[in-house]
Amino acid sequence: LRFLMSSVLPCLWRGKYFSSGNEPAENNTVTPMLRHLIYKIKSTGPITVAEYMKEVLTNPAKGYYMNRDMLGEEGDFITSPEISQMFGELLGIWFISEWIAAGKNAAFQLVELGPGKGTLLGDILRVFSQLGSLLKNCDISLHLVEVSQKLSEIQALTLTEEKVPLERNAESPVYMKGVTKSGIPVSWYRDLQDVPKEYSFYLAHEFFDVLPVHKFQKTPHGWREVLVDIDPQVSDKLRFVLAPCATPAEAFIQNDETRDHVEVCPEAGVVIQELSQRISLTGGAALIADYGHDGTKTDTFRGFCGHRLHDVLTAPGTADLTADVDFSYLRRMSQGKVASLGPVEQQTFLRNMGIDVRLKILLDKTDDPSLRQQLLQGYNMLMNPMKMGERFNFLALVPHQRLHGRNHQTNARQSKPSPSPVAGFGELAWQ
Repeated sequence: LRFLMSSVLPCLWRGKYFSSGNEPAENNTVTPMLRHLIYKIKSTGPITVAEYMKEVLTNPAKGYYMNRDMLGEEGDFITSPEISQMFGELLGIWFISEWIAAGKNAAFQLVELGPGKGTLLGDILRVFSQLGSLLKNCDISLHLVEVSQKLSEIQALTLTEEKVPLERNAESPVYMKGVTKSGIPVSWYRDLQDVPKEYSFYLAHEFFDVLPVHKFQKTPHGWREVLVDIDPQVSDKLRFVLAPCATPAEAFIQNDETRDHVEVCPEAGVVIQELSQRISLTGGAALIADYGHDGTKTDTFRGFCGHRLHDVLTAPGTADLTADVDFSYLRRMSQGKVASLGPVEQQTFLRNMGIDVRLKILLDKTDDPSLRQQLLQGYNMLMNPMKMGERFNFLALVPHQRLHGRNHQTNARQSKPSPSPVAGFGELAWQ
């Protein structure tokens, strides 16, 4: 027994993100991925939204991320590092600030999950070079977790400029190795589990929003999972249906959940548990930045193609699929092993990190009107609440001992507690 989505969800699913069933036939391009999915559904029945996302984005043969460069002006979306150099510079300062606060360890690994084109790491490394006197006795190595062969090649080009030939070994957990232009060793992995468990700083920027989500709708019969099925009226078109009975992923929904529609991402939980375990055992910190909410939003699953919203079920494999990150779920999945700070909105985090000071320095350095314009536009895009300023959030995971003894004491002469010791999550005193 299959229920048509529209009969249960009169208003939720008629947004422009979803297939209303009225699109002209030419929009329903039969892509190789669509053929693959139709064959799969015919063989095994409707699939979960999580399985749909996983196939569309990371199928080794036809996945959207696997063989293309989808970032930048020519691609389907642009990320913060492509908008302004200030974003990466301030993140570089955040990692150095945490390294100093935790006692200037003799070595650290900088681990990025899903590094895009490597632009963000490039900006961070530039800050590391500029503050070289501070880091000169510290042994730094880069560890990139990347499933896309195409993107790993672009990252290598960005970071190493191929000054030293890359070592490749497809069979090894470290499938590529090289040295950055500033002499820092860099390694590529397909899975976080394979990164050495050493003192590390972890960065996940726009990483969690593309991990597969399960979608659930509350019905008179309890929670029912949203599935992807073939439209019985149109043989090469997909549609959403509700599962006729409970499915295993329902276990991830909180008992006290008040929303009537939720998205859960078990894979995000696995990654957070791994990060929390590592940070609690070996120290370091994780900084997570993404589109998201604190357990309040319902339906955020959407597609992007050529910088425009794209129907998630149309022409699969040609567009990026994404869902807002539920930061309350990430916090819960850390299971108290580490302290979590945030989420704070991007405009708050960057302002606390000194973006206004940095902008002024960069503007004072240039007389070129087009460069000045570019800096101001980039600043506006990152900070404007109507653009990325409020939609983007930052969450940090740090060891419990990092906060103890400093964050909970109140100076007797002050009426308010001393500010948070973690940069970005409280106002910095500029000296």
